[in-house]
Amino acid sequence: MLWPGTLIGAGAGFAIASIPGAMLGALLGQALDRRLNLQSWGHLREKLGGRPMLRNDELLFVLLGRLAKCDGRVLGGHIQQARAEMRSLEMSESAQRRAIAAFNRGKSGRDRLRSYLRRLGAQPHAAEGVLRACWRMIWADGRAGGNELELISQWGKWLGWDAWQVQALARDYEPQKRPLGNSTATYQDALRLLGVSATSEPAQIKNAYRRLLSRHHPDKIAGSGATAMQVREATDKTRELHNAYTLIRERRDFR
Repeated sequence: MLWPGTLIGAGAGFAIASIPGAMLGALLGQALDRRLNLQSWGHLREKLGGRPMLRNDELLFVLLGRLAKCDGRVLGGHIQQARAEMRSLEMSESAQRRAIAAFNRGKSGRDRLRSYLRRLGAQPHAAEGVLRACWRMIWADGRAGGNELELISQWGKWLGWDAWQVQALARDYEPQKRPLGNSTATYQDALRLLGVSATSEPAQIKNAYRRLLSRHHPDKIAGSGATAMQVREATDKTRELHNAYTLIRERRDFR
């Protein structure tokens, strides 16, 4: 692997003193790469611009922030989903502050993410977890926009995933294709699922939804050593909760 400092040093050395200069320049550049932990041209640009390198947990929330913003406006559902991810990861207060800062950083769309994702691709389990979190964020507002689909497709490619593999994960989080309708029975079922009533305040409904979502989050279940069947059941439960909350929110007309 040829790192940026090594290449720059070799090129500058060759221009000054031909092959011996290139060899010396490459050694000096390699020492600079190691000292500054430069692993790509993107890292070098970030160092020169003064932007801090991203940790893996920060990278996740940068991605989520970019997805939330890419179709125009960050909605309440996006914020709720980001908070749900923090709860599922059982983040400390300081880690949550970093995650919020990373989410806001992601909204700017300024970070070059290819090198980060290519490096993360060497960790298959972590890469899958990131893609699953991205799909949850995409479906947080009940729909998948064109810009969101384009981003996750590109990110999957950088992670080393085929397009069909990325798309296959979407089925675990896509809201069920059923009409929300005006059926009283369906509406009552949604209220019962969240443990609220038709007269509950929006804040109570939101809190009930978040609490249940955190309890049944598939990543939290998977982290406790559950079987594949239990994870699937948790995924189905999460989808039911999302559909119920969407139905109630639309019927009651609140965000």
